[in-house]
Amino acid sequence: MRTEPLTAQTWPDLENLFGRAGASNGCWCMYWRLGPRYHERPRAENREELASSGRGLLAYDGDLAVGWCLLAPRAELAWLARARYVAPVDDLPVWSAPCFFVRRSHRGQGVTGVLIDAAVEAAGAAGAPALEAYPVDTSVAGHTRNLFPGVASAFERRGFAVVARRAPDRPVMRFPLTGPDRS
Repeated sequence: MRTEPLTAQTWPDLENLFGRAGASNGCWCMYWRLGPRYHERPRAENREELASSGRGLLAYDGDLAVGWCLLAPRAELAWLARARYVAPVDDLPVWSAPCFFVRRSHRGQGVTGVLIDAAVEAAGAAGAPALEAYPVDTSVAGHTRNLFPGVASAFERRGFAVVARRAPDRPVMRFPLTGPDRS
C-alpha cells in the first residue's frame, strides 16, 4: 500500500472512494469544519469545500484508492474547538487527523494504520509540533459505534499517548513531532 496527498490529480480517486453521495451520508469530511451543520448544506457544497481545502491523504492498493484521512492544522477545523470531548488541551498548534474512511472491501486490512503512519510523516514534514487524533476507545463498555475517528488501539500501537479524556470512550491522543524526544 502507498499513500498520496489529496491534490487536483488525486481528487477523482477520492470521489471514487467516497461514491456519488459522499462518504458518511454526504459529509465529505466537513463534520470537523462545520459540526452537525454539514447536514443542512447540499452535499455538493460539502464536496466543493473539501475540494478547495486540499487537506488529506489517500491510501492506495495498486491504483485503487482504498482509504482516506483528513489531515490539517487543528486551527482549520473549527468544530474541534467546539466539541466538548475533543476541545483543545493547550495552545500547542497541533495538526489533527480526526477522520478516516476505508473502502468496505479493504476494512480490517491495516489501511487505517498506513494512513496514521503517513499522517505522522506529513504533519512532521509540515513542521507541526505534534499530531493529534480523537479516536474511539473500543475497550470501554458502551463505546460509540461511530468509528470514523479511528480506534484508540491503532494509535497507541504507533506511539500516540492519551493527553486528555473528557468522555470515557473518547481520548485525545497525541504524537510529538518536535522537541527533546523528536528533534
